[in-house]
Amino acid sequence: METFNINRNIAHLAILQRIELASPKLKKIRKLFGRYLFTKFFSKYFINVSNISNKYYDLMYTEFSSIKSYLKDNQKILSIGSGIGGLELLIYNNFKNSEINFIEKNYISKKIKYGWDDKNIEAYNDIHLLEKFLILNGVQKDKFDIYDFDKSVLPQKKFDLILSLYSLDFHYNFKIYQRYLKEISHDNTFIIFDTIRYEHFKKIFKEVIIIKEDKFTVHKSKRILCKFMK
Repeated sequence: METFNINRNIAHLAILQRIELASPKLKKIRKLFGRYLFTKFFSKYFINVSNISNKYYDLMYTEFSSIKSYLKDNQKILSIGSGIGGLELLIYNNFKNSEINFIEKNYISKKIKYGWDDKNIEAYNDIHLLEKFLILNGVQKDKFDIYDFDKSVLPQKKFDLILSLYSLDFHYNFKIYQRYLKEISHDNTFIIFDTIRYEHFKKIFKEVIIIKEDKFTVHKSKRILCKFMK
C-alpha cells in the first residue's frame, strides 16, 4: 500500500487542514466538545497516525490525478496554502525536475473556522512541519522554498503553474492575491484553484475551464483552471 511517512504532529496538522481524514468517532467528539478542544487536544491524541497517513495519501493521489494532465517536467510551480504538502510531494515524485515554491501562513488560529475569510487572518499550518514532511519523504531541502506570507518577501519570478486547492477563493478571497498573481504569470501560466463562484472569474480571466466539480458537498465547489488574466 502506498503511504506517506508522517509523525503524530504532522498527522494532527493534517486533520486540522482536512477534516475528512478524521474517523467518524473523532468527528462526533468534535461536535460534542467543540472545535477548540478538538483542535488543541482530541485531534492530536485520539488519532491513529498510520490510518491518517494512508487516508491522506489516497486523498492526495486523487487530487494529483485531477491536475496531472496539466503537469510536465521542468515546471516552475507556486503552491499557495498547500497544507502539509502531500500533493506537491506527489508532483516531485512524478516530475523530478519540478521547482516548487510554497506560500504559507505560519500559525494555527485559536479556534479553527471552516469557511470564508475575507481578511486572510484564519490559518492552520506550520511551516516547520511542512518542511519536515517533505524531508521525511525524501525531498532534498534545496529542492523547495517556503515563504511565510506575513514575514517574507514573496517570490517575484514567473511561474508556469500556480496551485491553491481549497485555499485561495475557497477560504480566502482571491482579490488578496490578484495583483501579485498577475505579476508572476506569463502568457502560458495555468492557475488552478477551487471556488464556489465560478462565473465571477470569467470577468477576471479570458479563459476559465472547470476541471473538477464537487456536487455533493455543502459548498458545491468547482476546481477551475484559469489563463490570461485581464
